[in-house]
Amino acid sequence: MSDKEPKLIDLLDLEQIEINFFRGQSHKTGAPQVFGGQVLGQALMAASRTVDGYHVHSLHSYFLRGGDMQAPIIYDVDRIRDGRSFCTRRVVAIQHGRPIFNMSASFQKDEEGFEHQVDMPDVPGPEGLKSDREIKDEIYSKKGHPFNPYLMPDWPIEVRRVEDTLPTRKPKVLPPKQHVWIKARDPLPDNSVIHKSTLAYASDLNLLSTATQPHGISYMAGNVRLATIDHSMWFHRPFKADEWLLYAMESPSSSGSRGFSRGLIFDQQGQLVVSCTQEGLMRKLD
Repeated sequence: MSDKEPKLIDLLDLEQIEINFFRGQSHKTGAPQVFGGQVLGQALMAASRTVDGYHVHSLHSYFLRGGDMQAPIIYDVDRIRDGRSFCTRRVVAIQHGRPIFNMSASFQKDEEGFEHQVDMPDVPGPEGLKSDREIKDEIYSKKGHPFNPYLMPDWPIEVRRVEDTLPTRKPKVLPPKQHVWIKARDPLPDNSVIHKSTLAYASDLNLLSTATQPHGISYMAGNVRLATIDHSMWFHRPFKADEWLLYAMESPSSSGSRGFSRGLIFDQQGQLVVSCTQEGLMRKLD
């Protein structure tokens, strides 16, 4: 691990160490374990490196163990099937000889067909909204307030919230829905694989916390343990991850110490570009 923090584009630039085997590095977020969105984005990049002429349209993944920040992650890609229109890849992320994550991804050749979509929510645009970083800078710059790197990681994704849903030490009870604008902080190359892998990374931000809102709990308050269990994505239309995208999230249910959330991602022209679902552990601490 280098002392210099890699940019997101560097995190996604995996090293190929053998046919179907890739190695990725991690970046610090202040948390003791690897950020799940990072593993998701890297796994999608690894799978995409083994296909030609196809574009990912869906992925389904499970997080099996927490990732070790100090060790590289090996991505083993299984080329399950190459068909005339679709192909399938299975990816297993490995550390210390054990799987920490697995993912199945389906790719399709470009094809025209029927189209429809739901309307984009009518919410304010990103202009004029403060970013999470700006809000936290204001909070933690107050005299006597200690800096905490876990609460202020240098995320490569800029987030601007429509509602006041930033997790706090004294969380409020809120409806199980939120709208946030997201985009990569740095410009990205004109490469659809990089944009999709970047959005896979970003899609893990805030989705599970939507399920915590009606219960008045927060990872910052220390009254709950949160961890992603599974995460799925469907890619509907082209987009640019370094341009503003609206992430509309809701949580229709929580039960059995698990919270279920789903999200729709729109570009600024109102096109639905990606759909997501996620279930995560929400275990109350005594």
